[in-house]
Formats: sequence, structure tokens, C-alpha cells
Amino acid sequence: MAVHAVFERKSGKARGVLVLALLITAVVAAAAVTFVSYVLWPTWPNLAAAPEAPAIPVTVAGVVFDVPPQAIRTAMQRYSGPHDRIDLAFAWPSLTAPDSAAAKKPIVEPGDEIAVPADDRLFISIAGLGNVLPPLERLKTIYPRYTENQADAGPDGLAILQFRGGSPYQSEDLVYFAERPEEFFARCSKDSAALPGTCIHERLVDAASVSFRFPRAWLGDWRNLKAGFDRLIVSIHPAGK
Repeated sequence: MAVHAVFERKSGKARGVLVLALLITAVVAAAAVTFVSYVLWPTWPNLAAAPEAPAIPVTVAGVVFDVPPQAIRTAMQRYSGPHDRIDLAFAWPSLTAPDSAAAKKPIVEPGDEIAVPADDRLFISIAGLGNVLPPLERLKTIYPRYTENQADAGPDGLAILQFRGGSPYQSEDLVYFAERPEEFFARCSKDSAALPGTCIHERLVDAASVSFRFPRAWLGDWRNLKAGFDRLIVSIHPAGK
């Protein structure tokens, strides 16, 4: 009986030592995994870039752009190298990077039900074209399938064609320079009491699609707007000068 009791005590003690050893091993392994993950996990700055920070080179669809880091709208995109897409914001008409708080306003596509005031912000998205037709090809071959036949006169030589109901672009207008549509054209949502109209003007820079988003109210000065787009493209894509 005494021998059996001693054996049980020794067995219990051995099990306790084994459990303690396993716990220590697990803690050490977890600490090692945490350390390795911390070291290897990619990180990006959480703070806004300094106003004097130099432009950084980014690559989208194989095209190199030099962008001011303070114009990049999310911290996770604020690094040099390849990107699937990058979102920027600039003040209009200075074309300078806005402060970080203003740059966080949401991107608005025509048709989105997000109230964004018509202010001085110009939003730009750069992404690969993928399987989508280039903007000029869409103007010539896709949009005419869905627009009305009669255009209305817009400001300063612009023409406005309404997209038909039931089309992929319903509730939007195709706005273009009547004499030379390829010179300037945009898709615009209509103004409403709850949401001011928003326009998208797209350009192809090599294999990258550059989308400019701006308030529809700016169309009254579309010539200066187009000239600003030209200057901005040259500033962020020096190789295309």
C-alpha cells in the first residue's frame, strides 16, 4: 500500500513537471512566432507625410509615377514600389497636396449615394486598365450605344448627352467638347437636392488608367480644368513629358 502511494506521488510529480515543461515550450514558441511576425510583417507609416517630403516613385501597371506622399489618401499606399492601384487628392486649382484631414474624404463614383460638397478637392485614382477598353475607345464604340440621339448644349462649347434609362450608365450624362469630343469628355452624375453632381474624366497613360473625379459644377471652366489635368499628369509622370 505504501509503495503504491509513493508511486502515485512520484507519477503525479512527473506529470506536473511534464505539463510545466510543455507550457514553457508553448510560451517560448508563441513569443518566437510573435517576434518573427513583427519583424517580417510589412508596415506603412501611420502618420501623415510631412509637407516637405519629396515625391516617391510608384509603379502601376508597369508605369512609373512620382507622387507626393502627402497626396496619397491612405497610409497603407504610402510606400514606393509596385501598386495595384493608388488614390490621390489635390487641392484645386493650386494642384498641391491637401492636408491629411481633407484628403480622407471618400471617393465618389457617379451613382454613389454619398453626399460630398462641391469644394476644392480633385481626386485621382491610378489603376491598371485590365480588360476594360481604353477611354477613347469607349467614347467611340461603347457610350453611343446607350445615349439618347439628341445632345443639349452645355457651357463653353460642351455638349451633354443623356444616357438612356436601363443602361449601365443610367442617371448619368456624357459631357464632351462638341467640336472635338476626344479633346475632353467625362461621365457625370446629375445634380440633386441631396447630392451634387460628380464627373469622371479618364485618360490612358501607357497601360495605366488615370481617373479624375471632380464636382460637376467645375464644367463651366472645363478648359482650365483640362489644362490642370495636363499639368498634373506631367508632374506625376515625368517620363511622359
